[in-house]
Amino acid sequence: MVCMRDLYEILEVERSASAAEIKKAYRKKAKQYHPDLHPGDEEAEQKFKEVNLAYEVLSDETKKRTYDVYGEEGLKNDYASSGGFGGGFGDIFGDIFDIFGGGFSANFSGGSSAKAPRDGANIRYDINLTFKEAVFGTEKDIQIRRTEECSRCHGTGAEDESSVHTCETCGGSGQVRESTTSAFGRFMRVVPCEDCGGTGTIIEEPCKHCKGSGYETVNRKLHVRIPAGVDDRSVITMSGEGHAGENGGQSGTVYIYLHIEEDKIFTREGNDLHVQIPIRYEDAVLGGTIQVPTLKKIIDYDIPAGTQSGEQFTIKGEGVPHLRRKGAGNLIFTVKILVPTKVSDEERKLLEELRHKNSDVKTEQEKGFLQKLKEFFE
Repeated sequence: MVCMRDLYEILEVERSASAAEIKKAYRKKAKQYHPDLHPGDEEAEQKFKEVNLAYEVLSDETKKRTYDVYGEEGLKNDYASSGGFGGGFGDIFGDIFDIFGGGFSANFSGGSSAKAPRDGANIRYDINLTFKEAVFGTEKDIQIRRTEECSRCHGTGAEDESSVHTCETCGGSGQVRESTTSAFGRFMRVVPCEDCGGTGTIIEEPCKHCKGSGYETVNRKLHVRIPAGVDDRSVITMSGEGHAGENGGQSGTVYIYLHIEEDKIFTREGNDLHVQIPIRYEDAVLGGTIQVPTLKKIIDYDIPAGTQSGEQFTIKGEGVPHLRRKGAGNLIFTVKILVPTKVSDEERKLLEELRHKNSDVKTEQEKGFLQKLKEFFE
């Protein structure tokens, strides 16, 4: 089971993005993380590799379509060439040969055999996670409904082994040759045997449990381990847990799509967390100790005198854990100075005295603003 980061998220584009938008996003990201601009920075190097991988897939229509349907596992298994879209190259050749009347089928007689191994279909499952479950990791039990070999006949489709016989029409090959005569001459084509349906065997007494199909649909419980640090739109793959394959083909894959709820306190950007903290104007002017929430506890943080509203402070390593390496992102908090709507008589008196005392004193910010106004109206 492997957890991957969404390729669209790496390039920061929507799934509906055009080829031009994907290319533009790639150039921006590649320039941002290029190793020449970050010598010795392993994190930047890793992100540069991710960006290139994402573009390699999303810029290729075939790979992009495969990824959209099957995720990362689809690219690993090369669904496009192994028959994962409903047939292999043999089926394509077979269609072409049918168009030309079967004149060339003798050279590819086994291309679309019903006895060829076929991989099972995949299953999609969506899971909703709370913010904390995504950040700290969790475990979930899910219920899926999948096709498996019949528990009674073990995939043979027969009530017992003695009722299974080799098809006399095709001799067990599952295929027969047909002759076609046209103005161009006589042609031979290979087609599935009608008597056995291309299986090569005849079942006299079908299995009562599966009605001779060899398969049954069952409910299965799967235990899913979700690692700490997963993000929205991440996909967890469970190979071999999908629908059963045919004729010895591999079982499909279960793709688990994660959907993360927003948090009331923290906002996540990658592995960094952002939080806005209100502070009193006295602390902003004089400096002081404020309380800052992290993922695990509330800590004390000393802010300097003269802190401005909207100013940001960073606490390293207090963000979301990294998925594929040690450590975590940063916690970035923004202060917002609270302006009281009501003050006591004593506070009002002190503020009036302070305003009167500083009425002729201009701060550097005020001086700069007045200078800009002056230049504007000159």
